[in-house]
Amino acid sequence: MTQDYYCTVLDETMTWGMTEICTLCRVDNELVYEMISEGVLTPLGTTPETWRFNAVSVKRIQVTLRLQNDLRVNLPGAALVLDLLEELDELRSQLRQIT
Repeated sequence: MTQDYYCTVLDETMTWGMTEICTLCRVDNELVYEMISEGVLTPLGTTPETWRFNAVSVKRIQVTLRLQNDLRVNLPGAALVLDLLEELDELRSQLRQIT
């Protein structure tokens, strides 16, 4: 059995609309709406028509999909895990600055 792998290099200054983010991450827009509702994603913009997603959003979608597929974590749990991972990264960064 072969697995379909792909790689996209992301520029941190790039943003994508709803259709583009769904295509890039291979998810449907309903899942993106659910992720926004649960706090996994925070798009830039005020309405779905103007929403823009950045590289952080792409990473959060990818991590959420892995958490769901590998560990069967639901979306609220994924939002919590993502927030804790980001906090851990921030604390590690602060610790490196101190030492």
